[in-house]
Amino acid sequence: MTEPAGVLKPGEAIGIIGGGQLGRMLAMAAARLGFRTIILEPQEECPAEQVASSHITADYDDAEALETLAALCHIVTYEFENVPLQAAQALVQKKPVFPPPKALEVAQDRLVEKNFLVECGIETARFAAVDSQQQLEQALEEFGGRGVLKTRRLGYDGKGQKRFTGPQDSPAGAFAQLGHVPLILESLVAFTAEISIIAARTRDGKVLCYDPAENEHRDGILSRCTVPSQASQSTIEAARDAAGRIMAQLDYVGVIGVEFFVMQDGTLLANELAPRVHNSGHWTEAACITSQFEQHIRAIAGLPLGSVERHFDCVMDNLIGDGVTSADALLGEPGAVVHLYGKKDARPGRKMGHVTRLQPRS
Repeated sequence: MTEPAGVLKPGEAIGIIGGGQLGRMLAMAAARLGFRTIILEPQEECPAEQVASSHITADYDDAEALETLAALCHIVTYEFENVPLQAAQALVQKKPVFPPPKALEVAQDRLVEKNFLVECGIETARFAAVDSQQQLEQALEEFGGRGVLKTRRLGYDGKGQKRFTGPQDSPAGAFAQLGHVPLILESLVAFTAEISIIAARTRDGKVLCYDPAENEHRDGILSRCTVPSQASQSTIEAARDAAGRIMAQLDYVGVIGVEFFVMQDGTLLANELAPRVHNSGHWTEAACITSQFEQHIRAIAGLPLGSVERHFDCVMDNLIGDGVTSADALLGEPGAVVHLYGKKDARPGRKMGHVTRLQPRS
């Protein structure tokens, strides 16, 4: 294991695994604080390359590239949770990696994640492991014919899922349709809203949480976040407490996103956690002094956390696919803060940018 990280000094380098829009925004935040960033990403001309100090173009598990990254940077972080675990475990032998690889191990498998949440004393929807068509049919019968079948690994933005809403949705062939891979069946829950908490934790265990966003999805992709949410103060405090428990259990350093279902009585069911900066926290760059991206850089660099105070109410909309063509009009809209990710092709379902509309606090 490498020696503990000291406080980063201006001019020192942060390695970022992943070159998408989250890596881009992390690199921008790091530059504001005087740090260089080195991206490891197989795609050439990726969004993060446009703003980072350097780009290592190689697969995430390329041994030579990982050696180069470790040699050039002082600490390492990542922008997505499907970083090969072995790569993170190899890097942590050479340089500090934040958040710790344990967070990746938990977040990469939905069954492991759900069991971890339960161990933390945090309620989730009912769930069952599914490793065959027979297990699926048995679990679905126990769940009253209703549930969401998901791949345990690599699913995101609604991909790798199949929904069952009643007898009309036959499970026949569903295990094969999702690739004969380990699956998890989660019960459908009658929630009134979905909220997410963006929280940060320092190396010495200090935790700060932003106000929760209320989230809306379209076709399985996050479409809109509204802040403030309609959640009660007791519900908000419960979400903050859960995020704190998760981070303490993982000895977490950096920013995390935790999604919750809000039930009719105000209680919460944890949906999933993301060991990274999160789409539902993009509004913080426009409505707070310290964005989630700067907060993450501060935490991993050993710097004090910034204020999480919110100065505006806001609504953040993702610009998805050809929705990015509205950017010119949005730039002329008072109170709108537009962020485009520098992606060339506006494919359907692809996040091209976001806009945060600011309003005076109510």
